[in-house]
Amino acid sequence: MSHEKRAVILLSGGLDSATILAMANAEGFACYTMAFDYGQRHRAELVAAERVSQALGAREHKVVGLNLNGIGGSALTDSSLAVPEGPTEGIPITYVPARNTTFLALALGWAEVLEASDIFIGVNAVDYSGYPDCRPEFIEAFERTANLATRAGVEGAGFKIRAPLQNLSKAEIIQAGVQLGVDYALTISCYQANSQGLACGKCDSCRLRAQGFAAAGVADPTPYA
Repeated sequence: MSHEKRAVILLSGGLDSATILAMANAEGFACYTMAFDYGQRHRAELVAAERVSQALGAREHKVVGLNLNGIGGSALTDSSLAVPEGPTEGIPITYVPARNTTFLALALGWAEVLEASDIFIGVNAVDYSGYPDCRPEFIEAFERTANLATRAGVEGAGFKIRAPLQNLSKAEIIQAGVQLGVDYALTISCYQANSQGLACGKCDSCRLRAQGFAAAGVADPTPYA
């Protein structure tokens, strides 16, 4: 391995993860992007992740297959559960049990193989749906785990879990991405996009995205059904 600065970027195909990829690029990282085919209801986000990775010049894009739909419990993996349209109370049914924990664990494994010390994840604790695995406490706890559970951590190399969007509003995220040249027309955020990749415009993720573009004063490039 060379001594270049490498990072693994968790890339969902949404606007947040596209923004963190651009941020990592701007910091001079050689970026390796990772997406997950985890049993989600639509394939549009995987297509979007690949095109974002290519557009922003990632060194390699890896798609890992999982079976989170096998355990169910989320409207994003179980087609018998309706995706809520409009605000909900408490943690919504679109929460996927253990998703970010699983994603970060696999990103950690790839980072150790690549000798990359930084892992970027686009979680946010301001304009988000209330998921417990998006909170700063979780990111801090996982970073401690990463450095306890790996050869690299034990031998002193160590890992940093980077969540640069943690305390930004959706509007601030979009403004930062625009400054970095992110083409948000390449991204999709909808929880139930159709087979053509068109967003529903009704789910919580669509609502937060639309509000973010409006507050940022940026035209919303989202293709809606």
